[in-house]
Amino acid sequence: MPKQPAYTAEHAAAGLDANFPEIEVWPNQFPNYEIEIDVPEFTSVCPKTGLPDFGTLWIRYMPNKSCLELKSLKEYLFTYRNLGIFQENIVNRVLNDVVKATKPVWAEVRGVFNARGGIGTTVVARYPRPKK
Repeated sequence: MPKQPAYTAEHAAAGLDANFPEIEVWPNQFPNYEIEIDVPEFTSVCPKTGLPDFGTLWIRYMPNKSCLELKSLKEYLFTYRNLGIFQENIVNRVLNDVVKATKPVWAEVRGVFNARGGIGTTVVARYPRPKK
């Protein structure tokens, strides 16, 4: 049986430059509280194998002046359904786009992806990013 080619830089960057719908926001009215959004039916596609990935995303943040508008967030997240992108890149891209839209006090995106081949993956990204 021929061995599949190794992962390439093209695989690693797949999906990162995709165009996504804008995430809309609305003006926050209160200080010092936390919002948690869960997305239990998140799907995407492995950029190498083309197989579907399933998981749950959690978006937690403390709003500053803006809150995420949920319908536009849903449309944004649906864009991943047919997109070839690694799970690690999904979580980091979602965090970057949430931060860009809301400019929160802090934010965290956690992706818990269903097992494939007996291995499940959890990826967590935070803003502000930890210092090196």
